Amino acid sequence: MAGQEDLFKKIISHSKEYGFIYPSSEIYDGLSAVYDYGVYGVELKNNIKQYWWKAMTQMHENIVGIDSAIFMHPKIWKASGHVDAFNDPLIDNKDSKNRYRADQLVEGYMEKLEEKANKEVKKAAKRFGEDFDEAMYRETNPRVVRYTEQKNEIAGRLASLLTEGDLEGLKALIEELEIACPASGSRNWTDVRQFNLMFSTQLGVIGGEESKLYLRPETAQGIFVNFLNVQKTSRQKLPFGIAQIGKAFRNEIVARQFIFRMREFEQMEMQFFVPPGTEMEWYDYWKVERMKWHKALGTPEDKLRFHDHDNLAHYANAAVDVEFEFPFGFRELEGIHSRTDFDLRQHQELSGKKLMYFDPERNESYIPFVVETSIGCDRMFLSVLSQAYTEEAVSDGKGGSSERTVLKIPAPLAPVKCAILPLVKNKEELTEKAKTIFNNLKFAFACQYDDKDAIGRRYRRQDAIGTPYCVTVDFESLDDQCVTIRERDSLIQERVPISEVEGIIAKRVDMRTLLNS
Repeated sequence: MAGQEDLFKKIISHSKEYGFIYPSSEIYDGLSAVYDYGVYGVELKNNIKQYWWKAMTQMHENIVGIDSAIFMHPKIWKASGHVDAFNDPLIDNKDSKNRYRADQLVEGYMEKLEEKANKEVKKAAKRFGEDFDEAMYRETNPRVVRYTEQKNEIAGRLASLLTEGDLEGLKALIEELEIACPASGSRNWTDVRQFNLMFSTQLGVIGGEESKLYLRPETAQGIFVNFLNVQKTSRQKLPFGIAQIGKAFRNEIVARQFIFRMREFEQMEMQFFVPPGTEMEWYDYWKVERMKWHKALGTPEDKLRFHDHDNLAHYANAAVDVEFEFPFGFRELEGIHSRTDFDLRQHQELSGKKLMYFDPERNESYIPFVVETSIGCDRMFLSVLSQAYTEEAVSDGKGGSSERTVLKIPAPLAPVKCAILPLVKNKEELTEKAKTIFNNLKFAFACQYDDKDAIGRRYRRQDAIGTPYCVTVDFESLDDQCVTIRERDSLIQERVPISEVEGIIAKRVDMRTLLNS
């Protein structure tokens, strides 16, 4: 666990040092849980968004996109249930004065039980070697069975308490499990109380009176209130989807773990409208499709898993998370939810406007059901960084080795696709040749020209920002019109004609390599 904590600290440090993530307002000592994307971070984030957007809208004839406003009529949030029910259970420790989400304290306890079970399994796997049957061991080993049963029993109780809104019962569970404050070790807790997560502001007058507005806590509602507009203007028939990428805001009780949980974040959401009675078929379809999207990035199977919700949201009849193993454990990366017809029906009732679809095949009008896929862009960014960050020894070709830190980002997502490097800086004919190549390649993909420092240090700098290919211009290039392409991960170098460089690299960094997977 300590090793993983050290890894996470290194990722955070690397992110700032190499221009991926900066603490917001840093010269004023920062702002808690708010971050700025730096020179390479913004490029990586844009590439992640492009990958998602193309996978949704370009690869599906029946999915279109919109970009709805952050400010929306306050009644929208009344209809959606956010005004009355968008709360987290808050608890304070009287000794440390620290504030926590009560449910996350219990979830942390459950994670420790799971870690104990996994530790027993790892010890057994090492002891029995190739003959080890993990599934059977988990079912028969008394300790593992006990830890698993305890975790499942607590999970069931927690889900029931949250569903019923039983705050007294939630505090009683924390006390029963003897959960201590991580900061002080004290078990001196306040009562649990509800905390609404929406940021509010004022906007002049609406309908003749001053009204409270909210910064949207999710992007989905902008899709729902535009359902008929989009359906009519795009002439879509059910089933069809509406995709959106946009900022959302939540006044998190405990914003933590770097960019994993922030107060200002970006969502990539798609609402898929289907005839009633077909929602579970589409729910299963989107589970498969979304997992394929994640695995296309080369993420190992054991780093991703599905986790069914124990406590369903008020609008859902089925929900599952795609979880990724971050350095701090498995956490939600994307949610897939069957939202029924809750949202459209609520908006129809409160607005007085019909939000029904006439189905020519059924010859009837109805309120569609919705299957949602919702992924945090910032969490996706962190998962890519976590998977890519690598420290490794590299042979120097003379029997020795050196260490390098490299970001093995999938080439189509890399902030810089290609770096053009003259072998030495102070030879005008080399720099001119390198700049000519750079000026030609920059029309095809994101490039960088670099002639500062020795060539080895420049390679390391490009490794650190995840550049998949370096093109080196040497003295032979002046005669044979060839350059050396160095591949980031394998370190293989190949000599190719300058005229072929663009085609070679363009093929390898093309987004289609991911979309076709």
